[in-house]
This record gives sequence, structure tokens and C-alpha cells, in this order.
Amino acid sequence: MRNIVILGGGYGGLTVAQEILETIPKDVTIYLVDRMSFQGLKTEYYALAAGTVSDLEIRVAFPIHPQCKLIYGEITDINLEQKLVYISKNDPLPYDSLIIALGCTDNYHGTPGAFENSCGVQSLAAARRTYKLLNNTRPYGQISIVGGGLSGVEIASELRESRPDLNIRIIDRGNSVLSAFPSKLQRFVTSWFNEHHVELRSNVGITSLEQGCIINGNESINTDITVWTAGIQPVEIVQQLNLPKDQQGRLIVNERHELPDAPQVYVIGDCSSQPFSPSAQLAIAQGKQVAEIIKACLNNKEPKLARIQLKGVLGSLGKKSGFGVMGQTPLLGRIPRMLKSGVLWKSKRHFG
Repeated sequence: MRNIVILGGGYGGLTVAQEILETIPKDVTIYLVDRMSFQGLKTEYYALAAGTVSDLEIRVAFPIHPQCKLIYGEITDINLEQKLVYISKNDPLPYDSLIIALGCTDNYHGTPGAFENSCGVQSLAAARRTYKLLNNTRPYGQISIVGGGLSGVEIASELRESRPDLNIRIIDRGNSVLSAFPSKLQRFVTSWFNEHHVELRSNVGITSLEQGCIINGNESINTDITVWTAGIQPVEIVQQLNLPKDQQGRLIVNERHELPDAPQVYVIGDCSSQPFSPSAQLAIAQGKQVAEIIKACLNNKEPKLARIQLKGVLGSLGKKSGFGVMGQTPLLGRIPRMLKSGVLWKSKRHFG
């Protein structure tokens, strides 16, 4: 028997499992390891946190197949020399091929008090906690969202629709929200926030977080709840691996998404060093390629891989407006929001 072990049932890991299960040889078993008994659609965690979708709406069931075994628990160690994965409350799990698709966690950039005094959306558990905090906030309470990137913008806009009584601000160290996007798109999103009474504070270098207070040098910014969306990094178990990493702490892989020093160990998604920004779209594309590589190896063939090409980026401004970039073209308003809804529907249908 040959064991394929997939760590993480998110976009990338689940794609690998589904693609291999379509033509899996009889002597192969897939082990899918995750903390939860279902996939959470991470691109919708902002809506869960804001209270505009339910937990049930963003769950996708894992595959049911006689050659796919589901294991639930926390991964405590990965031994690449002995080819073993250690999982809480389980026996060590041996593998022939290993896929590391464990996603990311918040990066606090060494900011004192950030971990203790903020909440986030980088896991389903974190999004649930953030939902509870945001929706228990008193009327006219102050919500501060640290980070004006895609996650921060989507949380702020969704929360504006969910809780029109709250005071909402976005705090960013750059000159504008969505600073990595075209200027036309930045202006559109800024205008939307101005019209919907969301405060934008730019060029703020946060030096520490305290309970109910954000410290900007000599300035104290009062807040009831602080949501942290100012950066991500690979999960702790990946951080602990003594292997070459890039400046963001992501594992360096070859063109086959494989660790150079560990054959048949593949890394995809937010843990993998790539020339693209982390995204669900990238994780799915990597997952398809790794599945093709493994299927070829199982059949003693050489895989044929095309260069990954991403279609673009889509973001929402509540339920009726949005933004996006396709190639070099910015998309603004209702159309990109409809496109994003279509992508979500397709993801749920495909993975489900």
C-alpha cells in the first residue's frame, strides 16, 4: 500500500484529494488531516465575522471515498527523515507522498500587545471569535480595522452593512487603502467608504496595542474592538521546519512544488514561496498541478505542467458593490461583485 498524506483540507489540499480520487489506483490510500470535519471557505470569513452569512453557508463537506481516510487533530510535528507526521491523539502517520497545505496565520510584525488585544479572520475559529466580539459591541461603539488590504476592506464594508450603528475605521501604514492596486480602483474604494461613513486613517505606524487603545507613537487611538488584517505568515508548524524559506517565511520549492531536500514532499498555498500573492485561486492551481505530478508518478509517467496563470483578483464592498483587476484592467461596481458571487457559487458546487 502507498500512502498519500495531505495536511490541511483548504482550497489546495482538498483540490489535491479530489483530483487524485478521480483515478486513484487500488493500492493507494489518501489521508486527509484537518482540525475540522469540513472545509471552511476562507474567502468568505470576512462575511462570517461581520455577521452577514452563517457558519453553515461557508462549509464544504470533505469527500467520502473508501480510499480516503479523514483524520482530525492538531499536527504537532513533521519528521521528513522518517517520513512520519505526528498528530494529537493519533498514532504517527507514515507517508510515501506528503502535501503540506496548512495555510497561514496572522503576522503581527513584532507589535507589542497585538496578539493579546486584537482579533482576526485567518482561521474559522478566529472568524467565529471576531463575529462574537463585533456583534456584541454596544451601539455606536468603535471598531478599528488594522490593515487596508483586501481583507480589511472587505470586513469594513460588510460590517457597515451588518451594523450601521457602529463607528468603523480602517488604519493603515500606507497612503491609501488597497495600495497594491491601481490608483483608479483605490479612489473608487475610498469614495465608497467616504459615502458610507467609514473613517480612513493613513500613514499610521502602530507601535503597540493595549486593551481599548491603539498606540501610534505619542498618540492614543481609542477603540472598543481591534481587528487585525495587517499581514500573514505560514502557520507555526511550518515556521518550525529547519528548511530554506523566503523573506515571508514561506518554504522554498522547485518548479514541481516540491521541497528540494525532501523528494515527494510538496508545499502549496500560503506556506509555499511563489511569485504570486497568496490566494485561494493560487492554492487551487497548485493543487491541480501537484495532483497531476502524483498521478503521473503513480503510473510511472512524466507529468506535463503548464505555467500557472491567474485570472485576476475580486473583492467586495458589501453585497451590492465590489472591485477587481483582470489583467491590467480595473473593474468597479456591481459587475465585479456579481462575478465574485459567481466564483463563490462555483467553489461551493465544485468542492461540495
